[in-house]
Amino acid sequence: MDMKNTLMESLGIEVNTLEKDLVIMKMPVDERTYQPAGYLHGGANVALAETAASIGSYVNVDSEKFNVFGIEINANHVKSKREGIVTAKAIPLHKGKTTMVWEIKIVDETNNLICVSRCTIGIVAKK
Repeated sequence: MDMKNTLMESLGIEVNTLEKDLVIMKMPVDERTYQPAGYLHGGANVALAETAASIGSYVNVDSEKFNVFGIEINANHVKSKREGIVTAKAIPLHKGKTTMVWEIKIVDETNNLICVSRCTIGIVAKK
């Protein structure tokens, strides 16, 4: 999977584990992911969460026949962060023929919960 010229590259997101039932990704908390007050931007958390769910869905489908697209996401931002690394751990809650639902927990280096998210992914046949 080529990450060049993507949001992942812009935000510094890296894939650590890519399995059908587990995706782990890391993202730096730095000038690329800050909001104006100097804290991790909630939107960066959401981008990390949806990326993990989308890539997890992608490895669960036949990519020759299907595309995957995020169709809904929610996030609860429970703790702020100023520096370091956050890690997203995504697991599928539902893997259907036309949708998948993933739960994503984002934690800091000491396993403090930063954000919890749920993302629904649409599975769309290629034409």
